[in-house]
Amino acid sequence: MNILIVGGAGYIGSHVAREFLDRGHSVTVFDNLSSGKRENLFPEAKFIHGDILDYTGLSRAATDRRSAGGFDALVHLAAFKAVGESMVNPEKYSVNNINGTINILNAAVEGGIKNFIFSSSAAVFGRPEYLPVDEAHPTNPESYYGFTKLEIERFLGWYDKLKGIRFAALRYFNAAGYDVKGRLKGLESNPANLIPVIMETACGIRKEVQIFGNDYDTPDGTGVRDYVHVSDLAIAHAMAMDYTSKNDKSITVNLGSETGISVLEIVEAARRITGKPIPATIVGRRAGDPAKLTASSKKAHDLLNWTAQYSDLDMLIKTSWEVYRNI
Repeated sequence: MNILIVGGAGYIGSHVAREFLDRGHSVTVFDNLSSGKRENLFPEAKFIHGDILDYTGLSRAATDRRSAGGFDALVHLAAFKAVGESMVNPEKYSVNNINGTINILNAAVEGGIKNFIFSSSAAVFGRPEYLPVDEAHPTNPESYYGFTKLEIERFLGWYDKLKGIRFAALRYFNAAGYDVKGRLKGLESNPANLIPVIMETACGIRKEVQIFGNDYDTPDGTGVRDYVHVSDLAIAHAMAMDYTSKNDKSITVNLGSETGISVLEIVEAARRITGKPIPATIVGRRAGDPAKLTASSKKAHDLLNWTAQYSDLDMLIKTSWEVYRNI
């Protein structure tokens, strides 16, 4: 199948591109390289340097294979994703995440693309009312980033009804790790997530890791989250495309490991695996951080036969360290 991956040079996007290529699909990556990396591009895939805010270029990309039957699916991974930044610069997130997605959807319509895989987020839920969080959990995002993801899901619902685009909205929990076969080396720029911050501290790029609160109602007092390996996420994208194309039906599913890991557990595992001291300092809680957040991925298992194969703590740390240790 012919797959257009928008944002396919980024951290998650490059893993998704690799998975589709491994499965024998034809892949075209569309990316402006604002956060994506050239080293994350593969020679087997076509690359189009373009921006989702440039509708003319995006439309040209979505329609440039009509002579060969067109693209069978589009994967959208081009949203901005920093929660804190979205709260101080909502304008940036409105333009890129909302306007940009409308451009992508309209280009998909123009190109006759009927299958749409969207990188959504557990941020659509907000503070958990019960655990584990399943797809029926109320959606009440506490960040503007989460709001944009939820709005995009609503747009997708309307384009399903009105234009026949079948979508899979994949609600990631905390993505982490690197390609289990070691084929991807491009690091995120200015990462804000815990494991990359720990890795940068282990490498001496940062002086210390800040732990936001140690007085939560958890076994060691630090926040507990559900971490899912990026290779597992990539596999889920391919499975979701198979599902929407074969069943002519849209789905929304959670993607998590269903296991909670605390901040201190991750720091201690990183010290053990890297052999580095990794200084860490306890600071105050961040506003809006729940004590614990874990996923139910039963729906993804039931519909897609997906399970998190690589999302144990040691694999998350080991695959990350294999990339960071060489910088």
